[in-house]
Amino acid sequence: MKKSNTPRAMFTCCTAAIIFIFCFQTKLHAQDRPITVYQYRHVPDDKIEEFVKRETTYWSKVADKALKDKTMTFWALLEKVGGYDLPNSSNFLFINTFPDVDKAREVFSNVEATAGVKMSEMETNSFSTVTSEFFMHDEGWAQSAKATPEKDFNYIVFNYHNSNYADSLIGLEKKYWSPFIKKAMDNGQTTQMGWGNAVVLAPLGDNIKFTTVSYDLYKTLQEALMPHWDPKTVFPVKGLGLINKIELSRRGIAIYRIVKVVTAPM
Repeated sequence: MKKSNTPRAMFTCCTAAIIFIFCFQTKLHAQDRPITVYQYRHVPDDKIEEFVKRETTYWSKVADKALKDKTMTFWALLEKVGGYDLPNSSNFLFINTFPDVDKAREVFSNVEATAGVKMSEMETNSFSTVTSEFFMHDEGWAQSAKATPEKDFNYIVFNYHNSNYADSLIGLEKKYWSPFIKKAMDNGQTTQMGWGNAVVLAPLGDNIKFTTVSYDLYKTLQEALMPHWDPKTVFPVKGLGLINKIELSRRGIAIYRIVKVVTAPM
């Protein structure tokens, strides 16, 4: 049979090829877009010691196994330093990153065998309250060439940005701030040891006062509260000006102590 060269046949072949390429690219794109979950918790003062003990002793083992199973790539427990309206606000933050968020449930199945204790001895939900939970996508990261994460990453300053143009804000930070802070850290112009940012995927709305988050890592609380800069540092004034123009309000800032992290070596 003679091969058809009619426009319809050619269109069908081209359409099939386009669909295949689109599906293939979509699959690769999905695999390259992990989701990070920020879960804020309130723990009463008289339960903090037990909460930290259970999370760092047992749940960190669950996270470590998930890392080996490739169902999780990052787990961290952070404790807020200071704050306001303390009895009614979160004082701990979990950060969990999943390569495929739809398989996140696999991380928390059969956890008793992994932790080596009964659920009643390791669970923390009964004496803590989830105050909010956000789905994020990590966008940028830079750290000092001299940094040793286990020793130098002890405190994180979270900067909560509010903008109607979240992607543009992230893009400006990648273009202007990321290369600047990397160079400044490497050259010892600042006491900051790491920087990153993320965009909020959900929830979003008028009652949510931030659409992106950037975070600065320090060795000591003193440095987190009062960062030191070399007086000769030349800041990217143009980029900072563009960022400020698309922010809707003053940034929210919170400081956390890094309690424990489970991740692959940096």
